[in-house]
Amino acid sequence: MERIYNKLVRDNIPSIIEGNGETPITRILNEGEYKKELEKKLYEEYNEVLEASGEDRVEELADMIEVIKYLAKLEGKKLEDVIKTADEKSIKRGAFNDRIFLEKVIEDK
Repeated sequence: MERIYNKLVRDNIPSIIEGNGETPITRILNEGEYKKELEKKLYEEYNEVLEASGEDRVEELADMIEVIKYLAKLEGKKLEDVIKTADEKSIKRGAFNDRIFLEKVIEDK
């Protein structure tokens, strides 16, 4: 029996599969494929975050951060650069602490 995945996996997954007595069929992605698969992985992890709660949600958030780290690396940046930019945006535009929900804007003529 075979299971089809066709997705980016963490580096140690093939070894784990082999340790379970199964044979993984893998290939190395080129840079364009890698970027596309990281983007798909981010969407996958996003959906898993929405479905999870408690410690499981923390695990899924950690997975999202890992994907973001490698997306940043493709842009020549580090995760710390992304966090610094987020902090700067928080100072300039605010954070989400106050739970403000914008319903609409009325144009003053």
